[in-house]
Amino acid sequence: MGLDRRGFITFLVGGAVGTLCTPIPWKTLDDVSIWSQNWPWIPKLQYGKRSQVASVCKLCPAGCGLSIHKVGKRPVVAQGNSTHPLSEGGVCPLGSCSVRLLYRPARVKGPLKNNNGKFEPISWDEARRILSEKLSSGKAACISGDENGSASEVLAGFLSLLGSEDFYFMPSDAQVSAYTWSQMGGKGQIGFDLENSDYVLSLGADILSSWGTVVRNQKAFATRKGKYIYAGPVQTGTAAAVDEWVPVYPGQEGVLALGIAYYLLKMGKGATIDGFSEVKNFVLSKYTPAVVEAKTGVKINKIKQLAQELVAAGSPCVIIGSDFGQGSGSFDWTSGILLNLLLGNVNKRGGMVLLPEVKVVESAPSRASLSKNVLGEFLKNVVSGNKKIDVLMVYDANPIYALPQALQVQEAFSKIPFKVGFSTFLDETAVMCDLILPAPHFLERYDDAYTPFGSGKVIYSVAAPVIKPVVNAKSTPDFILEVAKSLKKDLGYKSFEDVLKAKASAVGADFEDLLSGRTKVSNKWVGQNQLRLSVEILANGLVPDTEGTFLAPVARNYLGNTTQALTPTEVVVVRDSELKGRDLYVQVNRTTAKKLGLKQGDKVKLQGAGREFVGRVNITETVMDDTIAVPLGFGHEAWDEYVRGKGDNVFKVLSVVTEKGSGFQVWNKSQVKVVRA
Repeated sequence: MGLDRRGFITFLVGGAVGTLCTPIPWKTLDDVSIWSQNWPWIPKLQYGKRSQVASVCKLCPAGCGLSIHKVGKRPVVAQGNSTHPLSEGGVCPLGSCSVRLLYRPARVKGPLKNNNGKFEPISWDEARRILSEKLSSGKAACISGDENGSASEVLAGFLSLLGSEDFYFMPSDAQVSAYTWSQMGGKGQIGFDLENSDYVLSLGADILSSWGTVVRNQKAFATRKGKYIYAGPVQTGTAAAVDEWVPVYPGQEGVLALGIAYYLLKMGKGATIDGFSEVKNFVLSKYTPAVVEAKTGVKINKIKQLAQELVAAGSPCVIIGSDFGQGSGSFDWTSGILLNLLLGNVNKRGGMVLLPEVKVVESAPSRASLSKNVLGEFLKNVVSGNKKIDVLMVYDANPIYALPQALQVQEAFSKIPFKVGFSTFLDETAVMCDLILPAPHFLERYDDAYTPFGSGKVIYSVAAPVIKPVVNAKSTPDFILEVAKSLKKDLGYKSFEDVLKAKASAVGADFEDLLSGRTKVSNKWVGQNQLRLSVEILANGLVPDTEGTFLAPVARNYLGNTTQALTPTEVVVVRDSELKGRDLYVQVNRTTAKKLGLKQGDKVKLQGAGREFVGRVNITETVMDDTIAVPLGFGHEAWDEYVRGKGDNVFKVLSVVTEKGSGFQVWNKSQVKVVRA
């Protein structure tokens, strides 16, 4: 049987962008492995008994199950775990590099203390003494990039015992969705039952490339029961593979949702929420088809068609998300949730489902409560002097690189007297800290993942160390438990392993079974009481856009993410249309290029937020009009030679506005001025 165009595109999404589950990508990986043996930092393969052990990937929030192949005591290859519900044998490009990252040159080799600009090795005992002294006499805060692990629960619980509420997750759709749902009176964590849906409309969420449980999303797509539609500004891996791509200006997907809601309301659809009549009148009067077409770039007949197809489907599912997994506001999620409510698919098979949260560290706030803490607002208050922090701890996050308004972030860091980076790699944030304490690679530590964002089921996974640390690293939550003990603060556990045992018990799982690679899976949904919806939030979609060209950052997991830089192995898959030498390419279509007076290869400056981003032009029809697309993952100033100094960091030019009603800082609809360099 031949391979048609859609089948070929789907293969590309599965092989080059997402799941590696065919012989060809694995043969390519084998070739790369042979080539990479020339690197002096990769240990030489030794003979020994071959075995496989289960693990859980922590390189992104998706929490996929891995099968680690070992020779003797050394792991050599990471593959997807065929029995894990989020991977089913698949693995993304980042996860496939797991083993080689153990030996990456950028790893932090041991505890380091900044002595007048020079890092000097210290012992773990000295590190504990220093941090304990600082915490005993000052106000503490923490930033975490681990949104589904119990390590964050330990850190948040520790801060609470110290009398601090300043625990912040890195910005993400997971945080905004949790906040929005709680403000609507909802309970539980939002999930999407893709496997049982017969019509999936993804508003901005690049579900097959970088958003949520990517590998699981691809598996659901491969066995789809109906139609998939993607609405967004760029022909991402999702847009290229699904049944239809609907181009929408960046950050305007929430407006499109209300445009569709307009037609649903006209068809007589309703929702059980307080003040529904006010919401209905507001949408019908303010989000008319003509207004929505002007804001989104989507034709009126297409908006109406989407509404009709959703109503005709038996089990429709509307997924909400920003184009690159962050920077959205409560408006986007409120609009998308409203659409699901009007379709009557909440807590229904194939729809939007609400999953229970589990907490075992008594002093830790709930995830719903922590979602109200806005990191950008915290940093702004530090800069202004309205918030005084003496000690900042950063775990598994790189805010210096991966937040907009870089100058404000750096200024905030400079105003905090003592900073501690719990980091596996020497990234941009770590080098600005006073203490760098190496966190083990996830294959070297106990860790877990509870129901990664986007999952349609409760899924709990636990992993034990696959190998002893190859550097002088120590488990961050275990170290925090030691510090807590020295300060006479009782978190209720002696070790992080005990925390994971308690979590396993709380979800009704056997800890030893979880360590063997089994997962706790539950279809339990959380029932809802009366919901409410703020018209004030819905008004945010009517705010006029600023002058300039829309900026569409594009996340691709083979280029790394906000925590992990492009891996040495993946350097070979970077396209010439993305990076050539040290020059990063931005993408525009022919119409936009002509309007801006640009030609192929021109060097340009993107000006926004008081900063400049430099790149070269690649003309392609995979970007909608009046939009310029930029890949995320470049412009690093730390790490190692494989990424340092290559390209530019688009976060510099993302413009931030504070959303009225929620206080969230929003940057998913930034606009820039484009000038020839």
